[in-house]
Amino acid sequence: MKSAARIAVAAMMSAGLLAGAAHAEGLKEAKDVHITFVVHGAAADPYWSVVKRGVDDAAALTGAKVDYYNPQVFDVVEQARLMEAAIATKPDGIAVSIADADAMRKSVTAAVAAGIPLVVVDSGEKPGTEMGAGMYVGTVSEYDSGKKAGERLAKEGILKVVCINHEVGNVSLDERCQGLNDGLKPSGGGTEVVAVTPDPADVKRRTEAYLSAHPEVQAVFAMGAGAAAPLIQLFDEKELQGKLKLYTFDISPEVLDAIIAGKMGFGMDAQQYLMGYLPVIFLVEHATHGFWPLDSFYTGPLFIDTPDKAKAIQSLAKAGIR
Repeated sequence: MKSAARIAVAAMMSAGLLAGAAHAEGLKEAKDVHITFVVHGAAADPYWSVVKRGVDDAAALTGAKVDYYNPQVFDVVEQARLMEAAIATKPDGIAVSIADADAMRKSVTAAVAAGIPLVVVDSGEKPGTEMGAGMYVGTVSEYDSGKKAGERLAKEGILKVVCINHEVGNVSLDERCQGLNDGLKPSGGGTEVVAVTPDPADVKRRTEAYLSAHPEVQAVFAMGAGAAAPLIQLFDEKELQGKLKLYTFDISPEVLDAIIAGKMGFGMDAQQYLMGYLPVIFLVEHATHGFWPLDSFYTGPLFIDTPDKAKAIQSLAKAGIR
């Protein structure tokens, strides 16, 4: 993973980041650069811990100062407040996720007005562009990712699917399920949503209640790895393997173990390490050499759908990189 990321930015790195080349007027040395991440992901979410690992590795490589802000629980109002605090420090660049465009619009446009280079990560490519952000690093649209998954399930004859949403209010997860629904729709299928909290016990309780009331359901689809782990436990406890299919967006060590054991059909890998790693590289290079990419950088989704694929990245996932 780190090798791929370094190859992707090799031209910029060779321009002098590691060699300590001379800097034009108004540009800085990497050690004097200050970058800030402001993301919506909760501190305990395994998905975001991988993003943070990418941030930390890129900060160590470049020598820049990188601050990382996130709410303790999913809270877009708190994220907007953190964004305003970040702007006040006048950083050389900000990477921000936009899970709720309405909640983040004021602070994001304020950063643009202040002349701070912005990279949108993980979610919010379209609204970020409309607000004036410079580029996006993340998966292709959440809607399109969901639609690809829905089309794939439809080909396998799986048409009745329930989406387990563990972050109510996260527009990205709504788009995932809507895309899944629309991918199933031409074949006569569709989805319904079960809103849960991030509490594993709540995920299991509400999902079990829904499945008991809806015996027609063929598959359960987690909208993220945070919901997938308790669902794997639920399937084990209630002996649901063989009766229902289980899938998830995003991967984690638990998800990979389940795929290897044949307990889960697939996980959709966003390669979120790159969402932390690359924005630091891009923003530091902008501050030190004036470079700026001209297009979005898409990191996924990749379907991890066989035991061999899961085994190939299992050690990286356990190391916090995948």
